[in-house]
Amino acid sequence: MDLTPDQAALAVERHDCPNCDAPAGSACRTRGGKTAAKYHTPRFVLVPALREELEILVPADRLPGRAWKQGAALAIVPAPRTERPVRIGYARTSTARQELASQLEALHRAECHKIFSEQISTRIRVRPELEKALALARQFKEAAPETQVIFTVHELKRLARNAAELMTLSAELQAGGIQLELLTGPLTGIYDPNGMGAMFFAVLAVAGQIERNYIREKTLEGQVIAASKGNHGGRPKVIDDDMLTFAVALKDKGVPVPEIAKKLTIKVGKNAGKNPSVASLYRALAEAENAAADDALPLRPKPVRIRLPEDPLTPEEIDLRERLQSQPHPNTGNLS
Repeated sequence: MDLTPDQAALAVERHDCPNCDAPAGSACRTRGGKTAAKYHTPRFVLVPALREELEILVPADRLPGRAWKQGAALAIVPAPRTERPVRIGYARTSTARQELASQLEALHRAECHKIFSEQISTRIRVRPELEKALALARQFKEAAPETQVIFTVHELKRLARNAAELMTLSAELQAGGIQLELLTGPLTGIYDPNGMGAMFFAVLAVAGQIERNYIREKTLEGQVIAASKGNHGGRPKVIDDDMLTFAVALKDKGVPVPEIAKKLTIKVGKNAGKNPSVASLYRALAEAENAAADDALPLRPKPVRIRLPEDPLTPEEIDLRERLQSQPHPNTGNLS
């Protein structure tokens, strides 16, 4: 800032404040009606020499924190226009393992006045830093409608995950009169959302959706090929079919589930060699019972009793023997 603090304050106070409606010649005020400790951003961005500043403090003689009162009226001197646009930068990576340095360096080289960055997936609908960047861009445009405001990103994929989100973003930029700048890629340049720029946003959205659909199709094809080779992906089961059969048999004998869990051993995965948790065993038993109920089948085959010659017959066996003995022999009629 080339101006001294007092000169900056005087330059700011030559304009009405768009935020708190403080008239020219007066400091900004808080919601409580007191003099603010610093001027509101929409007010000092009206002064071209101060647009790159993040805050302008109110001089001590304005008595910040005291009850606000209107100051002496000043003759408003039109500020000289500047052709330098206001750039708001945004950088994003999906995971913490990806680096932001290259994006931030490119945005600094583009002379962005303010840069917002975050590490968040595009699958998350609400991205706080993106919302802040768009809000600040709108704030600049509302405070100085004649100023060129540009929303700058390293590449298009940092903004949206599909065509719908990209079209929503383009509508916001178009409504606010904010331009979009891409620093890399085949579409490098500055695009105005109005006029021919609107067509660019529409074509860009369709192209992005086509690319995502192609990636999805190739992924599904790969999964089908892997499944045909016996690789179905996903995490291995903690309790496989053999373990479940053994657990069901022990449960039928009255063994408590916690004791059953101690008798089982996980075969694969990072927990191989350990006992499954009681909760996992309860879930596996419940899923097996639900599956059997849905198929109208017994959960397990009915055990067969091996009868020894000296064992007495059961009532069911006695009834079956009597019914068989009462039936005529099939060859009786041929003996005559």
